Amino acid sequence: MPEEKEGTARPVNPGAEQWLEKPIPCLDHGFVRLVDYMGNDAAIVQAARVSYGAGTKKVSEDRGLVRYLLRNVHTTPFEMCELKFHCKMPIFVARQWIRHRTANVNEYSARYSEVKDEFYLPDPDVLKKQSSENRQGRGEELTDEQKRRVLYLLRADYAQEYSTYEQLLGEIELARELARIGLSVAAYTQWYWKIDLHNLFHFLRLRLDSHAQYEIRVFAEAMARIVKDAFPVAWEAFEDYRLKAVSFSRLEIEVLKTRQ
Repeated sequence: MPEEKEGTARPVNPGAEQWLEKPIPCLDHGFVRLVDYMGNDAAIVQAARVSYGAGTKKVSEDRGLVRYLLRNVHTTPFEMCELKFHCKMPIFVARQWIRHRTANVNEYSARYSEVKDEFYLPDPDVLKKQSSENRQGRGEELTDEQKRRVLYLLRADYAQEYSTYEQLLGEIELARELARIGLSVAAYTQWYWKIDLHNLFHFLRLRLDSHAQYEIRVFAEAMARIVKDAFPVAWEAFEDYRLKAVSFSRLEIEVLKTRQ
């Protein structure tokens, strides 16, 4: 049954409430923070039945309905629930992230405000060579000396970039919208990101995958922690039928049939 919070008549989601305003650190300067939410597992059931107030079905039947909806790709009821996050990430992560064009986004403006001296410096363990098999992935390990060299070059580059930025702003008084152009995609940005549960599940299915870039996967894992607590029944179904499920093509099914 949905709980009611003092001062509001709307259903309260205890799992989401415990995460409000509690940032989860991501990478070296980033975070994911739940700002607001709408709905809970019961809201999915309510939308599916187009009813008002608390349902008359048993909890076990509600769980069965949620699992049925997700298994059979009835997505609209999941769109009735929303989560709003405050996220801080390197710009190159944000550019991957924004490819998911299914959310409402408001990003920090470097035309209006100054950029902070915060650049992503990778942990040595994630520094690897270009994969010979995957054009957009990592492959073999670097040597310790190569890792030290990478970090040295990045630190030096970041220091020069930000020094130039400060000189353009201070000594020359160049407009902020122009002074920022020399900053790299390793600089941090932040935004408010509001998305419904159906599209959030799609985002997480892709970005939690082991083939997703490590840096964006860190943010997806942080969001997953919140979603798992906020929508435990829906999350269980998502894990069973999307995240940890396997699909087969027509040709693969034909091959499997021949081996029976």
